[in-house]
Amino acid sequence: MSVAATTSPAVGTLYVSRFPTSRGMPRVTMALRSNVVSVGSILTKLQQDCATPFPVIRHVADSMTADMRAGLAVDGGSNLKMILSYVDSLPSGNEKGLFYALDLGGTNFRALRVQLGGKEDRVVATEFEQLSIPQELMFGTSEELFDFIASTLAGFAEKESEKFHLPHGRQREIGFTFSFPVKQTSIDSGILMKWTKGFAVSGTAGRDVVACLNEAMERQGVDMRVSALVNDTGPKSSSGRTIINTEWGAFSDGIPLTVFDRDMDAASINPGEQIFEKTISGMYLGEIARRALVTMAEEVSLFGMAVPNKLSTPFALRTPDICAMQQDNSDDLQSVGSILHNVAGVESSLSERRIVLEVCDAIVRRGGRLAGAGIVGILQKMEQDSKGTIFNKRTVVAMDGGLYEHYPQYRSYLQDAVTELLGSETSKNIVIEHSKDGSGIGAALLAATNSKYDHDF
Repeated sequence: MSVAATTSPAVGTLYVSRFPTSRGMPRVTMALRSNVVSVGSILTKLQQDCATPFPVIRHVADSMTADMRAGLAVDGGSNLKMILSYVDSLPSGNEKGLFYALDLGGTNFRALRVQLGGKEDRVVATEFEQLSIPQELMFGTSEELFDFIASTLAGFAEKESEKFHLPHGRQREIGFTFSFPVKQTSIDSGILMKWTKGFAVSGTAGRDVVACLNEAMERQGVDMRVSALVNDTGPKSSSGRTIINTEWGAFSDGIPLTVFDRDMDAASINPGEQIFEKTISGMYLGEIARRALVTMAEEVSLFGMAVPNKLSTPFALRTPDICAMQQDNSDDLQSVGSILHNVAGVESSLSERRIVLEVCDAIVRRGGRLAGAGIVGILQKMEQDSKGTIFNKRTVVAMDGGLYEHYPQYRSYLQDAVTELLGSETSKNIVIEHSKDGSGIGAALLAATNSKYDHDF
């Protein structure tokens, strides 16, 4: 798509509004500018700053590998915390029984129950319930957040159907997936180091998150116990028989950033931290696009003279919104126009909708390719440590989460980066698969593996 650029300076620029006055005549407004900036120049600058050519993703992959080694060598040796998980016995496949899982992975909270049937029947039945974490709880107190989790769990447990069976005299056990930086002290305890992903809950940092949940379950009258704490933030690799949580969201070396990233970071609750997370995760992609569109609206009147209040509201444009817009293949981009109107309060022309799609694509392309480079960085370390047994055989990378599941362009850009870095032949051995409910079922399996009851399998 070509976008016309205006380069000559001007003192005043004449605009004719697309919205008629009460008399039905066009409204003419004079906007004074010391320098004219075009939509094309802003878009081109965004695309250049988001660019991830081969040398960039090569650097990111190699730096990820180096940071993993540094983080494992000494505590605090790199931005990657490389936290020990205390998971040193993996499920055998023989596990049987009813187990619950809680997954607090960001803005969504999921409760899941699974009936395990051993190697013969595997997963017999599953049920889940997913809720968005209310914004006020993300900035509330520890007691408020964990009471919400416990009360949700209580309501979910009451709906347990006849497909699920708990042996008489047993307490229901939970695998708790807590996707924030936690220093684990055992398989069923861990101290929160700090909140990430936009959370700023008071009274939790430095506390055992399992104890916080247990106290809330007691307050809510929930008769369950956590038998496994699982930290699911970012990919994991194995060191001997212990799973390592990389906390790769904190990676920052060589990441291409735009002015919109820097502004968003400066306004965040953790400026200067979690830079990788802020460029690749679903929580932030829509907000980066929104900030770019606001700049275009303010500086070159992209959507007319007035910048809609909705568009000016932080995080009003979400990643599911930009994903839905990118799936619009119609000639008039009607879905794009509807989303802009409903979500951002914007009335748009066809040319403006095309510009919006260009903005979204630049940001999503960068996110997917950086995520792919990060995956290659982890695989490189595993390949080196195993002396060449990763790339020469079928290796599966399991991906969980709505961003990878629902955003085809993101998936495609991620895979493209992996293929570029590993080459067409080697990359055929690396299978990236979406793991539906992977973190939830995995947590339930670890709850079964670490059950306090005698295993009857």
